[in-house]
Amino acid sequence: QVQLVESGGGLVQPGGSLRLSCAASGFASDLYTISWFRQVPGKEREGVGCIASDPSGAGYTFYADSVKGRFTVSRDNTKNTVYLQMSSLKPEDTAAYYCATDLIVGTVFCSFVGMTNWGKGTLVTVSS
Repeated sequence: QVQLVESGGGLVQPGGSLRLSCAASGFASDLYTISWFRQVPGKEREGVGCIASDPSGAGYTFYADSVKGRFTVSRDNTKNTVYLQMSSLKPEDTAAYYCATDLIVGTVFCSFVGMTNWGKGTLVTVSS
């Protein structure tokens, strides 16, 4: 059974950092794109960052302009986990964060389109 579980959310001050985890089970996440999204109540879900499969994608990552240079997506294949490292956080980064996969094996690039399996999310609040 494919499952994604996010963790690591919480309250952080503006300018601070936080690392979110996306623990995968039921499949080898290194073979697939894993994408991170966020959503604020009343707004559309927004793609934040993604990482393509290993080794086909060779670590290819892609980021939304709103987080480029501040957020980093990475993998620890020994733990079947993908991370979203967030730094220089702003109040507008406050949202529920979700990870997802499209379950297409061997992707060379990643995107925010076609996700089929989602985690339940973790809440990030950036406030002083």
